[in-house]
Amino acid sequence: MYALFSLLFVAIAIIESMAGLLGNGAVLAVCSTSCIRSKILSSYDMIMIFLSLSRFSLQSWMMLDLFLSLFCETSYYEENLFVIFKTVFMFLNYSSLWFAAWLSVFYCTKIASFTQSFFIWLKQRISSLVPWMLITSSLFSFATSLPFAWDVYDVHNNFTAPLTMTNSSERRVTMKASFFLLLLLCNAGVALPLIVFVVSSILLIRSLWIHTRQMQNNATGFRGASLEAHIGAIKSIFSFLILYVTYFISLVLILSNIFLPLSIGEAMCLAVMAACPAGHSMVLIWSNPKFRELPARILHYANCHVRTRST
Repeated sequence: MYALFSLLFVAIAIIESMAGLLGNGAVLAVCSTSCIRSKILSSYDMIMIFLSLSRFSLQSWMMLDLFLSLFCETSYYEENLFVIFKTVFMFLNYSSLWFAAWLSVFYCTKIASFTQSFFIWLKQRISSLVPWMLITSSLFSFATSLPFAWDVYDVHNNFTAPLTMTNSSERRVTMKASFFLLLLLCNAGVALPLIVFVVSSILLIRSLWIHTRQMQNNATGFRGASLEAHIGAIKSIFSFLILYVTYFISLVLILSNIFLPLSIGEAMCLAVMAACPAGHSMVLIWSNPKFRELPARILHYANCHVRTRST
């Protein structure tokens, strides 16, 4: 029964990953096409390209990891292969979290209206800072994922083996040592982008909420449409915040190694981790007219193709 539920959640994770590949691929295609046509790489397009590319790579890597762990278990748990998969997985995770955090910062500086001197300074220079923010966070993600390549996280090689190959006392000792290292790595690689994302999102929601309250008494005509736009923006940002925090919690649970390989708990965390990037990309697509054009064109082309074949 437990194995059946685990396989069910793994199947859900694969389906969600495929949806995420489509969503992030669409965002990547739209931003890349826009840059090629205009011959100008804007700060927003730069962030979206980095974010969608990292998530596309992450979800492709997660699917490959799942298939190998299911169908090539013996080869998958070999030391070199497992370390490579784990290191690349952590680098893509850290990068994706940082790029999503910078997107939130970019939204906050462009939309929110605060009068503090630091915010005004950041608002004026955000476009020139974006390339350095992306490069620095990529290097930081690479640096914080290197300890996984050195295999300092596992401490004991038998910890990655199936339960029948290790006893409970060894597992408890390994979990204590692994959890201590987990705290150090998570504080550097995961907690920092989480703090940046949460702070910028809360500031943006607060600013939009203040504007919304100011317009509620004049919700007619153009102001009514503007009010609806503000409410829609608040909902989108709040959904981003929920998805980001949910992804963070699932990632921490996966890193803590408290679940057995392919157990129900691990499968549920994988399903949540696959759903959050996919959900974020879908919200981005449907909240931005620029991204909605591509799915609309595909649907229009598909309908025209079906009608042509039917006639």
